[in-house]
Amino acid sequence: MQLFQDIQHFSPLQVFKSRFFPGIQLWVKRDDLLHPMVSGNKFRKLKYPLLALQGCSPSLVTMGGAWSNHLHATAHAANLAGYPAQALVRGYAQDQGQNSATLDDCRALGMQIQFVSRDTYRHLRADPDAWRSHVSGLREPHVWLPEGGSDPAALPGVAELVAELVSDLGQTPDTVLVACGTGATLAGILAGMQGNGRVLGVAAIKNAEYLHAEIASLLQRAGYPSYQNYELLGDFHHGGYAKAPPALRQFCAELTAETGLPLEPVYTGKMFYALHQLVMAGKFRAGENVVAIHTGGLQGARGFDTDTR
Repeated sequence: MQLFQDIQHFSPLQVFKSRFFPGIQLWVKRDDLLHPMVSGNKFRKLKYPLLALQGCSPSLVTMGGAWSNHLHATAHAANLAGYPAQALVRGYAQDQGQNSATLDDCRALGMQIQFVSRDTYRHLRADPDAWRSHVSGLREPHVWLPEGGSDPAALPGVAELVAELVSDLGQTPDTVLVACGTGATLAGILAGMQGNGRVLGVAAIKNAEYLHAEIASLLQRAGYPSYQNYELLGDFHHGGYAKAPPALRQFCAELTAETGLPLEPVYTGKMFYALHQLVMAGKFRAGENVVAIHTGGLQGARGFDTDTR
């Protein structure tokens, strides 16, 4: 697939200095700069599932919320590849916020949007074959891409990120920090770390303990060992998924103003806020090498321009 063949360079690894993170050696892996539209970790998670489709003419089917980075990236990738695509979107079209700028982009790129009830959406999560009853008018074969791109085939693309870090740094970093939604990006980083160093996953959602089982399942189904060199940090969700209270937004604004690093408050902003709290609490050794992964998804920040989440 030309999209992935055209991107042969590493995303930049930048030394990152800020008053918010004293006492550690911090780098930021700028996966937000990998591709202008297929952003960040979504580029990496889509890479091998879509490369496996070369020579086919499939229709892509997936699911997500109204501001989903995964839907946005999949719509762009499908458009570039010439694949029809359909998204099953949580909620109803008349619900406040459902006709989002993200979905407008997806429609403009040719993606069909089908709204489903929240109960149906939960069923789509629970039953891996439930999507089949919602496919309408798409040419066969149909290829299902799970919510958030959380698929065992996604892990090798994410694992390549670690190889890039080792190449740039000359060693495996002591600690890699990443935001977590489905757990697939964290699982891919564990696969790349191969048991070395540690990974800190900052959950962007409430009640994230179930992600331990998701991470273990993804690693097992992708053929990797059951790596345990990670911690899942569940206290930095700021009220739940896509919740961004004023204190978090203010932190993001101040960090961006100081460093120029663009942030959004759903994932990357929460990750950096957690890092600040951990540094100030003395949770890192003096001079510890820490890499924070900027997973992109900046398009989702548009959802906070006019609301009070």
